[in-house]
Amino acid sequence: MDAKYWDTKYETPDYVYTKLVNRFVKEYCEPLTPGTAMDVAGGEGRNTVWLAQQGWRVENIDFSQTALNKCLAFAEEEGVQGFVDTNCASALEFEPNETPVDLAVIAYLQINQADLKTAIKRAASNVKPGGHLMGVWHSRDNLEHSFGGPRDPEVLPNPELLSEYLEGEEFEIIDCRNRDGQIQTREGLKPSVTAVLFARKLG
Repeated sequence: MDAKYWDTKYETPDYVYTKLVNRFVKEYCEPLTPGTAMDVAGGEGRNTVWLAQQGWRVENIDFSQTALNKCLAFAEEEGVQGFVDTNCASALEFEPNETPVDLAVIAYLQINQADLKTAIKRAASNVKPGGHLMGVWHSRDNLEHSFGGPRDPEVLPNPELLSEYLEGEEFEIIDCRNRDGQIQTREGLKPSVTAVLFARKLG
Protein backbone atom coordinates (compact mmCIF):
# COMPACT_ATOMS: atom_id res chain seq x y z
CA MET A 1 0.00 0.00 0.00
CA ASP A 2 1.24 3.47 -0.88
CA ALA A 3 0.33 7.08 -0.23
CA LYS A 4 -2.26 7.09 -3.02
CA TYR A 5 -4.07 4.16 -1.39
CA TRP A 6 -4.22 6.00 1.94
CA ASP A 7 -5.25 9.29 0.33
CA THR A 8 -8.21 7.46 -1.18
CA LYS A 9 -9.02 5.73 2.10
CA TYR A 10 -9.06 9.04 3.97
CA GLU A 11 -11.16 10.90 1.39
CA THR A 12 -14.27 10.83 3.52
CA PRO A 13 -15.73 13.45 5.87
CA ASP A 14 -15.66 10.90 8.66
CA TYR A 15 -12.49 10.14 10.58
CA VAL A 16 -11.64 6.57 9.58
CA TYR A 17 -9.92 5.77 12.88
CA THR A 18 -12.08 8.16 14.96
CA LYS A 19 -10.94 11.26 16.82
CA LEU A 20 -10.37 9.38 20.05
CA VAL A 21 -6.84 8.99 21.37
CA ASN A 22 -5.61 5.42 21.58
CA ARG A 23 -6.01 4.31 25.17
CA PHE A 24 -2.46 2.95 25.41
CA VAL A 25 -0.97 6.17 24.03
CA LYS A 26 -2.93 8.02 26.69
CA GLU A 27 -1.92 5.63 29.47
CA TYR A 28 1.82 5.77 28.77
CA CYS A 29 2.16 9.40 27.66
CA GLU A 30 -0.19 11.23 30.01
CA PRO A 31 2.27 11.10 32.97
CA LEU A 32 5.10 12.61 30.89
CA THR A 33 6.06 16.28 31.06
CA PRO A 34 5.00 17.92 27.76
CA GLY A 35 7.72 19.03 25.37
CA THR A 36 8.31 18.30 21.69
CA ALA A 37 6.91 15.17 20.05
CA MET A 38 6.58 13.40 16.74
CA ASP A 39 3.67 11.16 15.79
CA VAL A 40 5.08 8.81 13.16
CA ALA A 41 2.45 7.65 10.65
CA GLY A 42 -0.01 9.72 12.66
CA GLY A 43 -2.72 9.69 10.00
CA GLU A 44 -5.77 11.83 10.71
CA GLY A 45 -4.26 12.98 13.98
CA ARG A 46 -6.24 11.43 16.81
CA ASN A 47 -3.08 10.99 18.90
CA THR A 48 -1.41 14.14 17.56
CA VAL A 49 -4.30 16.36 18.64
CA TRP A 50 -4.60 14.69 22.03
CA LEU A 51 -0.90 15.28 22.68
CA ALA A 52 -1.32 18.91 21.63
CA GLN A 53 -4.21 19.23 24.08
CA GLN A 54 -1.82 18.10 26.82
CA GLY A 55 0.63 20.86 25.90
CA TRP A 56 2.99 19.02 23.55
CA ARG A 57 4.25 20.63 20.34
CA VAL A 58 3.64 17.79 17.91
CA GLU A 59 4.75 16.99 14.38
CA ASN A 60 2.48 14.52 12.59
CA ILE A 61 4.58 12.64 10.02
CA ASP A 62 2.53 10.75 7.44
CA PHE A 63 2.78 10.13 3.70
CA SER A 64 -0.92 10.87 3.11
CA GLN A 65 -1.47 14.58 2.60
CA THR A 66 -5.21 13.94 2.81
CA ALA A 67 -4.77 12.57 6.32
CA LEU A 68 -2.57 15.48 7.33
CA ASN A 69 -5.13 18.00 6.06
CA LYS A 70 -7.74 16.32 8.26
CA CYS A 71 -5.33 16.43 11.19
CA LEU A 72 -4.87 20.17 10.77
CA ALA A 73 -8.62 20.69 10.52
CA PHE A 74 -9.11 18.63 13.70
CA ALA A 75 -6.42 20.62 15.51
CA GLU A 76 -8.10 23.89 14.52
CA GLU A 77 -11.46 22.55 15.63
CA GLU A 78 -9.95 21.78 19.04
CA GLY A 79 -8.13 25.11 19.28
CA VAL A 80 -4.62 23.60 19.33
CA GLN A 81 -3.51 24.42 15.79
CA GLY A 82 -0.58 26.37 17.20
CA PHE A 83 0.79 23.19 18.74
CA VAL A 84 0.54 20.99 15.62
CA ASP A 85 2.77 20.80 12.57
CA THR A 86 2.65 18.29 9.71
CA ASN A 87 5.27 16.62 7.55
CA CYS A 88 4.22 14.70 4.44
CA ALA A 89 6.81 11.94 4.40
CA SER A 90 7.29 8.20 4.70
CA ALA A 91 7.89 6.67 8.12
CA LEU A 92 10.99 5.07 6.61
CA GLU A 93 12.65 8.18 5.20
CA PHE A 94 11.31 11.26 7.00
CA GLU A 95 13.41 14.23 8.00
CA PRO A 96 11.77 15.87 11.03
CA ASN A 97 11.08 19.57 11.07
CA GLU A 98 12.43 19.63 14.61
CA THR A 99 14.93 17.21 16.10
CA PRO A 100 15.68 15.77 18.56
CA VAL A 101 12.33 15.48 20.34
CA ASP A 102 11.21 14.50 23.81
CA LEU A 103 8.74 11.89 22.60
CA ALA A 104 8.21 9.73 19.53
CA VAL A 105 4.91 7.87 19.11
CA ILE A 106 4.29 5.11 16.57
CA ALA A 107 0.72 3.81 16.66
CA TYR A 108 -0.48 0.93 14.48
CA LEU A 109 2.18 1.14 11.80
CA GLN A 110 1.42 -2.35 10.48
CA ILE A 111 4.06 -2.87 7.78
CA ASN A 112 6.49 -5.65 6.95
CA GLN A 113 9.01 -6.31 9.67
CA ALA A 114 12.11 -5.14 7.79
CA ASP A 115 10.46 -1.78 7.15
CA LEU A 116 9.09 -1.57 10.68
CA LYS A 117 12.59 -2.05 12.06
CA THR A 118 13.76 0.82 9.85
CA ALA A 119 10.90 3.05 10.99
CA ILE A 120 11.48 2.33 14.69
CA LYS A 121 15.21 2.98 14.41
CA ARG A 122 14.60 6.20 12.49
CA ALA A 123 12.19 7.46 15.13
CA ALA A 124 14.50 6.33 17.95
CA SER A 125 17.46 8.19 16.45
CA ASN A 126 15.48 11.45 16.64
CA VAL A 127 14.68 11.19 20.37
CA LYS A 128 16.83 13.24 22.72
CA PRO A 129 18.56 11.66 25.75
CA GLY A 130 16.00 11.28 28.52
CA GLY A 131 13.17 11.29 25.98
CA HIS A 132 10.75 8.47 25.31
CA LEU A 133 9.61 6.20 22.50
CA MET A 134 6.09 4.79 22.70
CA GLY A 135 4.62 2.33 20.22
CA VAL A 136 1.47 0.26 19.90
CA TRP A 137 0.60 -2.44 17.35
CA HIS A 138 -1.81 -5.25 16.65
CA SER A 139 0.20 -8.17 18.00
CA ARG A 140 1.11 -11.32 16.09
CA ASP A 141 -0.60 -13.26 18.90
CA ASN A 142 -3.95 -12.18 17.44
CA LEU A 143 -3.52 -14.80 14.73
CA GLU A 144 -4.17 -17.54 17.27
CA HIS A 145 -5.93 -15.90 20.17
CA SER A 146 -7.95 -12.84 19.13
CA PHE A 147 -9.43 -10.65 16.41
CA GLY A 148 -7.31 -7.51 16.04
CA GLY A 149 -5.47 -6.32 12.98
CA PRO A 150 -4.43 -7.87 9.68
CA ARG A 151 -4.19 -11.64 9.29
CA ASP A 152 -0.70 -11.51 7.80
CA PRO A 153 2.07 -12.42 10.28
CA GLU A 154 4.58 -10.38 8.29
CA VAL A 155 2.88 -7.13 9.34
CA LEU A 156 2.24 -8.18 12.94
CA PRO A 157 5.13 -7.72 15.38
CA ASN A 158 5.41 -9.27 18.81
CA PRO A 159 7.21 -7.95 21.91
CA GLU A 160 10.33 -10.00 21.20
CA LEU A 161 10.74 -8.46 17.77
CA LEU A 162 10.05 -4.94 19.04
CA SER A 163 12.75 -5.29 21.70
CA GLU A 164 15.15 -6.57 19.06
CA TYR A 165 14.47 -3.58 16.80
CA LEU A 166 15.63 -1.16 19.51
CA GLU A 167 18.96 -2.91 20.02
CA GLY A 168 21.88 -0.57 19.47
CA GLU A 169 19.79 2.58 19.94
CA GLU A 170 20.80 3.17 23.60
CA PHE A 171 17.31 2.85 25.04
CA GLU A 172 16.17 1.44 28.36
CA ILE A 173 13.05 -0.60 27.70
CA ILE A 174 10.55 0.24 30.44
CA ASP A 175 7.71 -1.92 29.12
CA CYS A 176 7.44 -4.23 26.13
CA ARG A 177 4.66 -6.80 26.26
CA ASN A 178 1.28 -7.86 25.00
CA ARG A 179 -1.70 -6.09 26.54
CA ASP A 180 -5.35 -7.03 26.49
CA GLY A 181 -7.43 -4.82 24.24
CA GLN A 182 -10.74 -4.76 22.40
CA ILE A 183 -11.85 -4.03 18.85
CA GLN A 184 -15.25 -3.24 17.45
CA THR A 185 -16.65 -5.87 15.04
CA ARG A 186 -20.05 -6.40 13.44
CA GLU A 187 -20.76 -8.83 16.25
CA GLY A 188 -19.78 -6.30 18.91
CA LEU A 189 -16.61 -5.91 20.97
CA LYS A 190 -14.08 -8.72 20.61
CA PRO A 191 -10.85 -9.35 22.53
CA SER A 192 -7.65 -8.19 20.88
CA VAL A 193 -3.99 -8.57 21.76
CA THR A 194 -2.02 -5.31 21.59
CA ALA A 195 1.78 -5.15 21.54
CA VAL A 196 3.06 -2.14 23.46
CA LEU A 197 6.58 -0.70 23.58
CA PHE A 198 7.66 2.06 25.95
CA ALA A 199 11.32 3.01 26.32
CA ARG A 200 13.54 5.86 27.51
CA LYS A 201 16.68 7.02 25.75
CA LEU A 202 19.77 6.87 27.91
CA GLY A 203 22.16 9.72 28.44
